[in-house]
Amino acid sequence: MIAVFGLVLGVLAGLWLEPSIPAALQPYLPIAVVAALDAVFGGLRAHLDGIFDDKVFVISFVSNVLIAALIVYLGDQLGVGGQLSTGVIVVLGIRIFSNVAAIRRHVFHA
Repeated sequence: MIAVFGLVLGVLAGLWLEPSIPAALQPYLPIAVVAALDAVFGGLRAHLDGIFDDKVFVISFVSNVLIAALIVYLGDQLGVGGQLSTGVIVVLGIRIFSNVAAIRRHVFHA
């Protein structure tokens, strides 16, 4: 319940404060959001499977975001940022859909 309260509080604070993202970091925001979603759905799947560990979740969340941003940054430095961004989105998208399918099977037994 505390996590839900924190989520609602964070969303309300974001809407009220309207933070701006520096132009240099804007290309990395969509990648970070998709990486964070991958960790969240992976954590939900682990919870439903009964193997959730909060330390693993936090490390997975932070490392997913940092590694995805690092890959895109390296791609930008090499001049292939768009291609690596697409690759990261595809890989994380596949993982997200895989986790959602497992959650669906667990919840609906289908």
